[in-house]
Amino acid sequence: MSDSLENVRILRKSRGLVGTVLLPADKSIAHRAALFSALSIGTSHIVGYPTSEDPKSTLSCLRQLGIQIASDEVGLSVVGKGLDGLVTPENALDCGNSGTTMRLLSGILAGQSFSSVLTGDSSLSARPMGRIIDPLRMMGALIQSNGGRAPLRIEGSQNLRAVEYELPVASAQVKSCVLLAGLFSEGITTVIENTPTRDHTERMLGLSSVTIGSKKYISVQGGQQKTAQMWSIPGDFSAAAFFLVAGSIVPNSALHLPRVGLNPTRTGLIDILRAMGADISIRNERIVAGEPIADLDVRSSELTGITVGGEIIANIIDEIPILAVAASVAEGETIIQDAAELRFKETDRISAMMNGLTTLGARIEEREDGLVIAGGSSLTGGTVESFNDHRIAMAMGVAGLMASGDVRVEGANAAAVSFPTFWDVLQELG
Repeated sequence: MSDSLENVRILRKSRGLVGTVLLPADKSIAHRAALFSALSIGTSHIVGYPTSEDPKSTLSCLRQLGIQIASDEVGLSVVGKGLDGLVTPENALDCGNSGTTMRLLSGILAGQSFSSVLTGDSSLSARPMGRIIDPLRMMGALIQSNGGRAPLRIEGSQNLRAVEYELPVASAQVKSCVLLAGLFSEGITTVIENTPTRDHTERMLGLSSVTIGSKKYISVQGGQQKTAQMWSIPGDFSAAAFFLVAGSIVPNSALHLPRVGLNPTRTGLIDILRAMGADISIRNERIVAGEPIADLDVRSSELTGITVGGEIIANIIDEIPILAVAASVAEGETIIQDAAELRFKETDRISAMMNGLTTLGARIEEREDGLVIAGGSSLTGGTVESFNDHRIAMAMGVAGLMASGDVRVEGANAAAVSFPTFWDVLQELG
């Protein structure tokens, strides 16, 4: 594992983390605010748009599609052009490392009158895109791919068919892609999900939904036009997760996390950590721009192992790497199952966490759909790799706070994808 010194972080055992954690804005909501603003009529304003790389990729693609975006006194101003106002990009649209950008933008581009190409970095180009290609083709889109992976060439069609599509896997990105394509179809497009996933798209577009038995039906009327508005982006719960775990496992810790997004489709980790014995308080709950937010306080506590699986996995899929860190130092066994989707993220996160935590002395068994973690480990020092995955880099950084020797995280700059100031915040807290 070779790396430049600038891309390496050395972590040492912490004697306690104390202070206030200022989180980056929620990426999932930020992507959608930018995309929905571009499709609206008039100038929308976005307060608190994040500076991390993934949301930047969305802005870059929108600019190439003819959308004017500028900084203003409140954040960003986005001049929307309505459903039919995008223009042919001169070059391929580079989505960087952002699966959200590629998948959601594919739904929009499928309904345009022009052709476009979506590309990404090596990590994104290895991720499966067949899950969006299949339903978009059902709607009449013409898409070419590299064996179900990027680059994607989308031949736009203004005659998309409304469909009723049942998600084969729990994925908010696939759901959102189909719903966005539905905006450009004739009639009502309905997505059926068997397992609840993040509902930011439904909330932000004001879509109707109904639950019948175990299934939820979310519908969008083709041609539904939005008008410009102001969006306020809350703190990213997925970023908060690293400090909820760090504040729980590092002795003598007391952390305050203000203005965290607490969308119920995102916050399963709080329930899991509390079930393990974590001391987490939720204060000052309120609704901002349709999304629930609150202030969180976490204090160090003794955690015990737990079994995690079933429907909650879709809710905590991005938080499982840091949950594995908590499990490695908790007393007793933790089983994480039904999480095979982790193998198709920026890297194979099941394998990556197995490799990293085993290097540091944790006792872990890797399974096809998850991990069995013995717990109670006294972590040691060592060199671990991020595999160019932001969540792996940050999870191993938190693990380093509990290790008896120095932990060297190679590829540490990957954290900038979602949390550019992560390492500085960690150092400031102690």
